[in-house]
Amino acid sequence: MKILFVHQNMPGQYRELVQWLAAQGGHELVFLTQRDPAPQIAGVKTVQYKTHHRPAENAYGLSKVWEEAAGAGFGAAMAARQLERSQGFKPDLVLGHTGWGELSFFKQIWPDVPILGFFEYFYNMEGGLVGFDPDEVVTESVPFLNHARNMVPFANIQSVDLGHVPTEWQKNTFPESFHSKFYTCHDGIRTDLLAPDPGASLSLSRLGRAITREDEIFTYMARNMERARGFHIFMRALPRILSERPKARVLIIGGNEVSYGRQSTHPHGFRGEMEDEVGHMLDWDRVHFLGRVPYTEYCRIVQLSRCHIALTMPFVMSWSLLETMAMQATVVSSDVASVREAITHGETGLLVDFFDPGKLADQVVDVLANPGDYAHIGPAARAHVVGTYDFMTRCLPEHIRQMNSLVPSDRWISLPG
Repeated sequence: MKILFVHQNMPGQYRELVQWLAAQGGHELVFLTQRDPAPQIAGVKTVQYKTHHRPAENAYGLSKVWEEAAGAGFGAAMAARQLERSQGFKPDLVLGHTGWGELSFFKQIWPDVPILGFFEYFYNMEGGLVGFDPDEVVTESVPFLNHARNMVPFANIQSVDLGHVPTEWQKNTFPESFHSKFYTCHDGIRTDLLAPDPGASLSLSRLGRAITREDEIFTYMARNMERARGFHIFMRALPRILSERPKARVLIIGGNEVSYGRQSTHPHGFRGEMEDEVGHMLDWDRVHFLGRVPYTEYCRIVQLSRCHIALTMPFVMSWSLLETMAMQATVVSSDVASVREAITHGETGLLVDFFDPGKLADQVVDVLANPGDYAHIGPAARAHVVGTYDFMTRCLPEHIRQMNSLVPSDRWISLPG
C-alpha cells in the first residue's frame, strides 16, 4: 500500500505504526512533517513542508488559531501536490493528525483518496483543562476562544473519511455528531520491549556512584514541568516526602517549557516559580532534576523507581503513564476521569486528589515505607496494559482493520500469522 503520514512533529502518535509498516517491507511510505531536522526511519521517505502563513502577534483572537491552521493546511497540501507532480506519488491512504489543520485541504488535492484522521482533543468548558484549576481565572472571553479553537476539528471532521481517537475519555470530549465517524483504539504500547528490571542501575554524577533498586528512589516525569501535569502539586508535596523519608531521593524528568496552558511569568519558568515557593524547605542534595533524558535512560529510571508520580489535570492520557505501568511501576496519579480509564485505585495504581499535596505526600510516603503492601500493583498494572494497550496484540490489528476498510481489498495490509 502507498501511505502518506502527515504530522507536524514526526512521528507523533504514529511512532509504532510507521516503524512496523516499514519493517514489513512492500509498502511505499512517505511522511510529511514540519520537523527540522526530521527523524530518519529506515524504509520511510521524509518530506518537509513549510506553513504558508503565521498570524501576526496582534491577530484577532477568535481567528488566530484558524489562521495558523489554514497556513499549515495549505502548506501541507501544496507539498502533497508537489509530491505527485515531481515524483508521481499519489497515496492509497492518508493518515494524519487533525489538530493543527494539516489535513484541511487534502480533499482539494486528492478527492478520491481516503483520509484517516487522528482526533486528540476538543476544548470544552467542563470536564477538561479549562475551568478545572480554581487558580486559573476563566474570563468572559474564554468560552468564545475555546469554541474558536474547535473550528479546526469542525473543519476536519468533514475532511476525513474516518476518525481515530485513542481513549473513550478523549472521544467523549467531542460532540456526539463526531462519534459516528470515530473508532476508539489506543496508539499502542510496545509492552514486549518494556518490562521490569530488578538489576537496573543509573550513574548520578553528584553521588559519584550508581543507584539501584536498593536505593530508596521515587520519580516524577512530565514532558514539561507545568500546571497541567501537576508539577506545582508535586513540588508542594516534596518537602514532606523527603522529611519523612530521610534516605529517599527523587529523580525528576522533564523540560521547563509549556505544552499546555499559560506561561509562567517567572524568569526561570514554572520550575523557578515553585523553587521560590518551596525550595527553602527542601534537602537539595536529594533532589535531582535530570531534564529531558534519552528513552533508554528514562526506562532505567522507571525500572529502579519504588514509586512513580504521574500527575495530570483531566487531559489526554500520556504514553509515559502506560509505559511506566508496563514496567511494573507503582504509579501514583490523579483521581481524574482520563486516568481512571487506565488505573483502578488499589489494583493497578494509586489515585489521589489532584489538588491535595498532603494526600499525595501521604500516599508516596506509605509506598516507600511499606513496599510489601503495594507489591501486587506493579504486576497487575503490567497485565492490564498488556491486555488492553499492547501495540502488537491489541492495537495494531484494530488499526490495520480500520485502514483496510478504506481501500480496495487488493491493497490490504496483512498481519503476521
